[in-house]
Order: sequence, then C-alpha cells, then structure tokens
Amino acid sequence: MSSTTNEPKVVRVSQKGQATIPKGLREKFGIETPGEVFVYEEQGRIIIEPVPSADELHGIHAGEHERGAVLDRVREMKKAEKHTEEKRAERLHPSEDA
Repeated sequence: MSSTTNEPKVVRVSQKGQATIPKGLREKFGIETPGEVFVYEEQGRIIIEPVPSADELHGIHAGEHERGAVLDRVREMKKAEKHTEEKRAERLHPSEDA
C-alpha cells in the first residue's frame, strides 16, 4: 500500500486538544518525537512547522536569511503565546477589582 504525504489525512483531536501528526509527515519534515512544532494561523489556515534544531540554527546568519530572523520569530511567538495565556487566565479568574 503506497501513500504520499500530499494526500489529506483525517486525524482525531482528543479532549485535551491533542492531534497526532501522521508518521510520513513527521519523517518528511524531520519532526522528532517527543519534540516541538510551531502552530499558528495564516490566511485562515492552521499552519504546523517544525521548530529548527540547534544544528539548523547554527548557520542561520548565512545566505538569504536576515540576521536572527528565525530567533526573532520564535521570540515573537513565545511572547504572543504568553500574552494569550495571560488573557485567558484573566477571563478565567477575573480580579476582584474589576
């Protein structure tokens, strides 16, 4: 049975919001398990990208990349995630002053 990674796959999302990335896609894109991926929205779609390894980041300043672009993007995403979590915590536990 031959399968390509271009074919859409249906994956279940658990009660905890967890979904399994199919093995063929993990292998193709070098996603280690356990590991981390970037998840974000772009143009109305959910995007999942592998987080670059330390080896991949080593040469990031060479070639066509802007200086520190990937690290800046990681920092932006972590800051946005922290902000989202803080807002969520505020909604779940409103202060008594409000």
